[in-house]
Formats: sequence, structure tokens, C-alpha cells
Amino acid sequence: MLRVDRARAAREVGATVRLALPLIAAQLAAVGMNVVDAMLSGHLGAHTQAAVTTGAGVWSLAIITAIGTMMAVPPSVAQLDGAGRRHEVGALFRQALWIAAGLGVLLWLGVRSAAPLLDVIGVVPTLRVDVVAFLHAIGWGAPALAAFFALRGLSEGLSLTRPSMYFSFGGLLVLAPLGYVLMYGKLGVAPMGARGSGIATAIVLWLEMLGFATYVLRHRNYRTLGLLERFDWPRPRVIGELLGIGLPMAVTLLMEGGLFVAVALAIATLGEAVTAAHQIALNVATVAFMVPLGLALAITVRVGHAVGRGDGDGVRYAGYCGIALALAAQFVSCGLMLGVPHGIAALYTHDAGVIALATQLLVLAGLFQFSDGIQVASNGALRGLKDTRVPMLITGFAYWGVGMPVGGWLAFGAGYGARGMWMGLVAGLTVAALLLFARFRRLVHGGRWRAAPAVPGDASEAA
Repeated sequence: MLRVDRARAAREVGATVRLALPLIAAQLAAVGMNVVDAMLSGHLGAHTQAAVTTGAGVWSLAIITAIGTMMAVPPSVAQLDGAGRRHEVGALFRQALWIAAGLGVLLWLGVRSAAPLLDVIGVVPTLRVDVVAFLHAIGWGAPALAAFFALRGLSEGLSLTRPSMYFSFGGLLVLAPLGYVLMYGKLGVAPMGARGSGIATAIVLWLEMLGFATYVLRHRNYRTLGLLERFDWPRPRVIGELLGIGLPMAVTLLMEGGLFVAVALAIATLGEAVTAAHQIALNVATVAFMVPLGLALAITVRVGHAVGRGDGDGVRYAGYCGIALALAAQFVSCGLMLGVPHGIAALYTHDAGVIALATQLLVLAGLFQFSDGIQVASNGALRGLKDTRVPMLITGFAYWGVGMPVGGWLAFGAGYGARGMWMGLVAGLTVAALLLFARFRRLVHGGRWRAAPAVPGDASEAA
């Protein structure tokens, strides 16, 4: 049993908060880009908004894949940094860039070949042309997207999280005017509608990536790493280890994203008012989720750094203090959703029927805030241990073995409608939270965590 050193716990909480605040801001900026796209397309009419929204849903699969795969970088860098082996970070990063390059090309091809997926989703023919135009345009941003998350992973693994905030907010500030010019046809540019939205986002992704890369190559905090001091060909062992960590995370995120897409499609069969209420509750829950998600990214770094320096107590403090912080943050969001759900819903619509149903769904969203916080924070702690395969199986079972079946039965079998689907979300997230927390506790108290391995491709091997 871990005896709590209050002073050490306070220091850990402070360090985690300092790391997490810029990451939370960066995640909110990413959500803000979706809001900008929705607002700009909405003022062009329902057709353009529907095309952009549908295309963005497909594009989100590429985003999730890039984020998940490149999530291997922060814990790997953090463990090396904690072990005092910063001289090996450059070699690791160069291999991560090879992964980003390959992933960027694959995502570009996938997005440009997504037309059959539109038929599976059931996109109406009148929208199809504009959705495809949006995807073909935004797909050019895929290589920049993958490289951007490689750079983020490097910086965050070194406990330097402010650059993620700087460039995410910078992209948001550029997207609004650029999207306006391209979509509406200003400054002598022909109006391009949905295609213009895709072009604007792709340009912003490249600007974010190039800005981040320039910052990393020029700032003193990174000069001793030797990031591009030599050219390295792909080294299968390093790439295999990174993919072994990152791909399960990509699958985990895709399963989670797929659950919410499936819930949305199921609720869409219940009518427009029900769908609108669901979107309101989901939007509020998504914004609230950015706080524990930012904390989880910081927890990964703190746990990874402790693993690297061989500090078992540090691993436990980093994990438990981080999870406690996530619970504290969720207490606030839960209080708002349970305390003033009607007021929150009224910010989105004046329709009394939609407000009434959204209020009920927001109460359920409030109930799963604690489960959501525990599961994302525990997953972040496990990533710091480079433990991603078992968590992938846990989340797959929780979301698709519990959440979706329970929600489907309650919604359509027991007649609870949209509330039933949200009860299923509560069940799935609760199971995920319990199992992921138990997994972390078992690993850290059983001593089953390991220090950073040697990185093939460091100076000794190159010689």
C-alpha cells in the first residue's frame, strides 16, 4: 500500500496541471476548428453545411488514426528523457517521421478513395459531389496532419506543451478568415463552398506543421537533441516498437469514435427533434471531455518520465494524482450538467421540445462524467507505461460488448428511445473506467512496468 506523501503529491499535481493546461487549450482549439467550419458552412445554406458535416465525419477517421498512431511518440520520448538519454531522442524522432510520412500518404489515399464509404453511410446523391470535393481537398492536408502530431509528440514527451497550444490556436485564427474567403468567394476568389472549406483546412494544417517544425528546429529547448543531424533510413525494429504502441491506440480511438457514430445513426432513426437533442448533449459532452483528455496527455508524459528514471513510486504518484485531477475536473462538468441542463440546452435552440429532451440527455451525460474521466486518465497512465494492447481489448469489450448492446436494447427493446442509447453509453464508459483503472493498479503495484528500452539507431549502433 502506497503511503501518501502530501508534499510529493502536491508537487505532482502542480507539475501535471502545468503540463495539462496548454494541452487542454490545444484540444479546445481543435474543437474550435470544427465550430468554425460548421458556422461558415451553415450560413451558406443547409446543403453546404450538410456536405461539410458529412465530409468532416469521414475526415475525422483520418484524424483519429493519425492521433492514435503518433501517440506512441510522447511516452517513448518521455521515458528516454526520464532515463537521462536525451541524446537518443533524435534517432527515435527520425524514425517517427518515417511513420508519419507513410501514414500521411496512406491517409491521403484513403480519404481520396472514400467514395464507396459514402454509399455505405447512405449519403444522398445530391450531396455526394460536394462531399467528395471536400474530401479531395482536405485530403492534401493528411501528410501535414501526421507530421504535426509527430512534432507534438516530441515536444510533449519532453514536457514542453505550450507549443501545442500556440500552433493549435494559431491554426484556428487563420482558418476563420481563410475559410471565409475561399467558401464565400472574396478578394477576387471564386466561391467554392464545401470544397473551399476543405482547401482552407488543408492549408491551415500545412501552416501549423511548418510553423511547429520551424519552432522545434530553431528553439534552444531542442538544440541538443540532434533531431536532423544526420539522415537515417527506416529501422524496422524501432518502427515496429512505435507501431506496436501506436496502432492499438488508433484502434481504441476508432472503436470509441465508431461507438458515438453508431449511436448517432441509431438515434437519427427516431426523428429530427430527437437527433437535434442528441447533437446538443453530445456537443456539450465533447467540449467537457477536452479537459480530462488534456490531463490524460499530461499523465502519459509524467508516468513515462517516472518509468524512464526507474522511479516506481513516481509512476504511482503520477498515475493516481492525474486520475484524481481528472475526477476533480469532472466534478465541475457533472455539476453543471446536473444543475442547469435546461439552461445549457436553451443556449443551442428555442425549440421547447428539443430543449426538454436535451435536458434529459444532459443529465445522463452528467452521470457518465466521472466514468469518462477515470477511463481517459487511466488510459493516459497506461500509455505512459507503453501498455496499449490490453487497454484496446478492454475498451473494445466495454464499448461494443456492453455499451452498444445495452443502449440498443434499452432504446428500441425497452422503449427508452434516445435516453436508452445514452444509458448504454453510461454503462460502457463505466465498465471501461473500472477495468482500465484496475489494469493500471495491477501493473504498478505488481511492479510490472519497465524502463525505456535501448533505441536501435542511436549513436552506438550507427557507428
